[in-house]
Amino acid sequence: MNSAAEKDQATKDRGLKPVQLGLVTSDKGDRTIRVQVNYSTKHRLYGKFLRRRMVFHAHDEKNEAKTGDTVEIMACKPISKLKRWRLLRIVRAGA
Repeated sequence: MNSAAEKDQATKDRGLKPVQLGLVTSDKGDRTIRVQVNYSTKHRLYGKFLRRRMVFHAHDEKNEAKTGDTVEIMACKPISKLKRWRLLRIVRAGA
């Protein structure tokens, strides 16, 4: 019943959701991965660039991602206490 055009229209109606690119640091949970996203920000007073990181818990339905993989995750409705992201795709497999 749902065609690709209808799904595209539904996505446009809801708007774009935030997407992050990060490194899987843990895949020990069942259908859960921890993704570390690194970024740089400039200090507001001194102008020095600071390296920062954020850790997201993401839903991996098929347990595909492994530690060391580079993945793309997208924000979604809350799945559990900590999970507010889901796995979109594995960009590059880890070593």
